[in-house]
Amino acid sequence: LQTVRALLNNNSTVTVLRSGLHAIFNEKSLDVTKDLFQEKFRNPKKWQKNILLKCLKNFISSLTSSTDIRDLLSCLSSDLQTFIIKPSKSKEAFKEQASDFMLKWNLLLSNVGKILTINRTDSFG
Repeated sequence: LQTVRALLNNNSTVTVLRSGLHAIFNEKSLDVTKDLFQEKFRNPKKWQKNILLKCLKNFISSLTSSTDIRDLLSCLSSDLQTFIIKPSKSKEAFKEQASDFMLKWNLLLSNVGKILTINRTDSFG
């Protein structure tokens, strides 16, 4: 946590990281994740991919130098409330949507990290 706080207080590090993350979207580098979501495209629940990307974009938008880690977590929490918790019609639906989101979110962030590592090493400061 201390490491993250130190990075968030470094304007140049945050600027480079944001630049790398925006480049991933602009270059459509996340297309490599389409296999993760292919099952969802065949399925009427294709909204899951859109939710993941919206949450990631919101997270990136909240990322500025001097952003407190609690603000970033609050942003993600708010998105989860909006996209997963409130729309759930039953406890079973919530469990299914939440576990699916967590799995896909983990995979998405792993792919983002991999893309940054391979194509944008400067984003890791």
